[in-house]
Amino acid sequence: MRKVVITQSNYIPWKGYFDSIAVADDFVIYDDMQYTKRDWRNRNLIQTFSGTKWLTIPVEVKGKFFQKINETKVSDNNWNREHWNLIQQNYKKAPHFKEYKDFFEELYLNTKSIYLTEINIRFIKAICELLEINTKFHFSSDFVLEEDRTVRLVNICKKLDATDYYSGPAAKAYMDEAAFQKQNININYFDYSNYPEYNQLHEPFDHAVSILDLIFNEGTNAKSFLKYC
Repeated sequence: MRKVVITQSNYIPWKGYFDSIAVADDFVIYDDMQYTKRDWRNRNLIQTFSGTKWLTIPVEVKGKFFQKINETKVSDNNWNREHWNLIQQNYKKAPHFKEYKDFFEELYLNTKSIYLTEINIRFIKAICELLEINTKFHFSSDFVLEEDRTVRLVNICKKLDATDYYSGPAAKAYMDEAAFQKQNININYFDYSNYPEYNQLHEPFDHAVSILDLIFNEGTNAKSFLKYC
């Protein structure tokens, strides 16, 4: 059995994203897809004393022109210091913040890339290291792809000798399952419901925040609050 996940990169994603990495043998970053505004590509949520807050990486957008995610550039080079300052302000009293302060401070302040995809992958891989997730990463741009979305996904799976393809539950509405079945590839959908709650620093409890919240609050016990690790 060889399990493949193909999805776009997110900035400091929530715990469900890392579950999807953990279940896969090969995790493919769909980096040559069109960049979408007001999405998870360049922003995510943290808990604060006054509720959830967006941390957003400012990026250049070409208006109505097609813009790939891996071509999208940062428009303000001070975003990393600003984000780190906000994280410190809101998590300095979290039970395990001190344990990870140096790790994440280095990660933020030494992020120099101007490309969003490179920034996202830097953070995702670093957090995988903390969580001891050893999945192999690929980029969709490394494969010769067809124009049709489903054919693209199937071809990537074939190149990676996949027996199983995993996708988010929302994909059920549009997935052409027959195209995968013809290639003897099983389709599986993640179940992101019924995650256990943990001791969040701020109330009310929110599952949808960045995994940084889980790490700072639960430390080395963070993996026990994931479903697929």
